[in-house]
Amino acid sequence: MSGKIVNLSRARKTRARDDKRRQADANAARFGRNKAERDLDQARTGKEAAHLDAHRRDGADEE
Repeated sequence: MSGKIVNLSRARKTRARDDKRRQADANAARFGRNKAERDLDQARTGKEAAHLDAHRRDGADEE
């Protein structure tokens, strides 16, 4: 019996931590965007909304 002694509790925790890290990396690759991308998207959406509002016709013109 010449083997390495392993604490099973520590081994389980290490394996669980590695599994969570792998899952988090997969989720970040699938769904994640960095802050610059989110800010750029928000700025573009705001600019598009302002552009549409600027070209909106008033109800007074239709009467």
